[in-house]
Order: sequence, then structure tokens, then C-alpha cells
Amino acid sequence: MVRIGVVGAGRLGSFHAQTLADHTAVTEVVVTDPLLERAEALATDIGGRVAPEAQSMLGSIDAMVVAAATNVHAEMILLAADTGIPVFCEKPITLDLESTDEVIAFVQAAEIPLQVGFQRRFDAGYSAARDMARAGEFGEIYLVRATSLDPAPSPEPFVRTSGGLFRDFLIHDFDAIRFVTGQEIEEVFAVGTAGFPEFDVYARNDDEGTAVGTLRLSGGAQASFEATRHNPIGYDVRMEIHGSSGGIAVGWDNRMPLAPISLEAPHPTGPPYRDFLDRFAPAYRAEMSAFVDLVLGRAPNPCPPEDARAAFVAALAAGRSVAEGRPVLISEFE
Repeated sequence: MVRIGVVGAGRLGSFHAQTLADHTAVTEVVVTDPLLERAEALATDIGGRVAPEAQSMLGSIDAMVVAAATNVHAEMILLAADTGIPVFCEKPITLDLESTDEVIAFVQAAEIPLQVGFQRRFDAGYSAARDMARAGEFGEIYLVRATSLDPAPSPEPFVRTSGGLFRDFLIHDFDAIRFVTGQEIEEVFAVGTAGFPEFDVYARNDDEGTAVGTLRLSGGAQASFEATRHNPIGYDVRMEIHGSSGGIAVGWDNRMPLAPISLEAPHPTGPPYRDFLDRFAPAYRAEMSAFVDLVLGRAPNPCPPEDARAAFVAALAAGRSVAEGRPVLISEFE
């Protein structure tokens, strides 16, 4: 039985806190947030307790979940590690490679587990595709295609601190490609733009509103990725894998918002996914359950910081590729 502190009472922090409150092995959830009234409301909803700030949780919790703004991730991870308790943190660990490596080194020296939040690893479709790839059902993987489409631009305060399209959004695709194929990303080429009126908030913050690119993988496969922050027909996240023995599509269901033009083809029958929580709610719950198992010593770390670093470096490479107009080798960051 464990007590877990949740730092951040926004949408995702609230979802994690509710999931933990419902878990049979969690005896108490302690919540903190810079907006204390938000933490109080969440604690009331889940039957938890409020802490005025993260430091005051220490000594009364056995693990920490960090779902706060990215600019405090490192501070919270170090606080948990210095106390000797396991920590879960949403991606990315930090917004630059030097501080990311410093955090990873500190966690390793403290010998505490750090699980990083990449919920697609816990989605039934991505997990099944990984199992099929490991079983050789695709044969030699030739091509991978990753699609991530957000329904609407984010509020400007979030855009200012998120790290941008590659480090905040496409980082999930980079991790999912590694996770499913078992291959490393070796080279990235990307182009992006915020040159449409809908993306003014991104243009003002030196960010992309839409991007496409290619990846060269270590096993010889080629991957492509595409993302936009404005897809008014709905939230749409998919992956395709094609190989010498077969292929598969992940995320192709009756709620995918894209309808075929042919009247004979099957059309979506359910409402489009509203956002990431609507699309990945079961995956987020499974992710938190996996963290509880990690805290209790029942299972290995399902997403260690080294994996998060690899996806982060791919995101950095994509950003450099856009800025310099050339393919970027991952080895440039090593």
C-alpha cells in the first residue's frame, strides 16, 4: 500500500490523481498546485489531501507524480530523488539536453526509479503493434508513418512554456516509433511552418504550427511523421507499419475524424475524439497502474529516462533540421 503525491492539478494531473485514488493499492493521494484553490477542489473530488507545496509532501508520501508545467519538472524530479522516493514525470524531463542529462545522472546516482510519461506505450493498439513487430509478423519493416493532429491551437501561456511542436507533441511519435519498431532513430529531416493565420500564436513564439519530416532508422526502415496544431474535424493520432510480411494501422477506428470521399467506403460512426484525454484515457490509466507496480517493486520501469532522452534528442534534431534546412544526425548530439 502506498501514498502518492501529485504535483499539478490541471487536466492531466487531475486525471492521474483520480486514477490513483481509484487504485486499490493507493491509500492516500496528496495534491499540490500553485493555484491552491484548484488543488483543494481536486482533493475534495477524489477524497485526497492538499499540500501547500511539494516540499511539504515529503515524509508523508512514498512516491511522486509530476504533472506540472515543464519548467518545474527538473526541480520536482530532483526533490523526489533527493528524498529517495520513486517519481513519475510527464515528458519532457527538461527543455534542453544538458539539464536533461544532469537530471538523469542525479536520478541514477540516487538509485531511484524515474518513469517518464509516454502514454502511447500503454495504448492497446501501439502495444499490440509492438508485440507483432517483436514476433516478426511484419517481416522486415520497410515503412512507418506517424500522424498526430490536434484539433485546435493551444492557449498562448501554454505555447510559451511547452517547448514547441517537436519537444511537446511530436516527441510522442518519436518515442512510439522506437517503441513499436525496436529500432533507433539515426537521422531526422523536418520542415515546419506557422505561416497561416490559425497559427499566429505559434509564429509569435518562434514555434511551428504544422510540420512534416522523415526519419532513418537503425534497422533500415524509413519513417515519416506529420503533425498540425489545427485539425478542426477532431483529434487524430495514428501509425502505420508496412513490411515484407504484412502491415497494420494503429488508431484506425470508428471515431477517426477523417471520412473517405467514396460513398461505398465505411465512414466514421462515432463522434470524433475531442482531445488527448478522450483518445488515450485507458492508456493513461494503465500508465498510472504501471507506476504503482513500479513503486511496489512488482514490475520493471516501462519507460526509463534513457528512452525519454532518445525521443527528446530526436525532437531536438527535428528542430535543428527546420532551422538549418538539412538532415540532422542523432550522433551530432552525442
